[in-house]
Amino acid sequence: MTVVRGGNGSGKSTLLGIVGGRIRPTSGHVEYGGGLNGEGGLQLGSIGWVGHDSLCYADLTARQNIEFTARLHGRDEGRAYEEASERFGLGDFGERPVRTYSRGQHQRLSIARALVQGPPLVVFDEPTVGLDAAASAVLARVVREEAGRGAAVVVATHDSVFADRVADRVLQLRAGRTVCATAEESRDG
Repeated sequence: MTVVRGGNGSGKSTLLGIVGGRIRPTSGHVEYGGGLNGEGGLQLGSIGWVGHDSLCYADLTARQNIEFTARLHGRDEGRAYEEASERFGLGDFGERPVRTYSRGQHQRLSIARALVQGPPLVVFDEPTVGLDAAASAVLARVVREEAGRGAAVVVATHDSVFADRVADRVLQLRAGRTVCATAEESRDG
């Protein structure tokens, strides 16, 4: 599990966009499983993405957002929602329209939706924004579970406590360049 660190404007979100296939690099390439992104490697639909926007439909409920995503990926809709609700505690607000959610509720749904299909690559851009300490701890557990099932997980974060909980590797960026790359032991928290 790789954590990408750096100040504002250091290139974290751009790097994640390139890794996730949303931005075409000006040079070089990203390779997944022996193929280039989009050319025999992972397709955009098989990448779990959690970014600055929730990418959820505001007039639908959490249940409807999860079930729609499950349907797109050929998963059982009811089971997908039950798993997401249990994993992320969506039950308390899962039947209300997303437009009524707090920032933390939006973030929990966004993360749950991104993981519905069990993607082989999961990209998180500042995933702890809006989450309280308990929800951040749940997210750390989920990130470790995703890495444990074999997913490649890349997280950009300013949250040093969260980073310390999940990082196997840390990539430090400054002005779009790697200034330090380290391997660390993941810490349980």
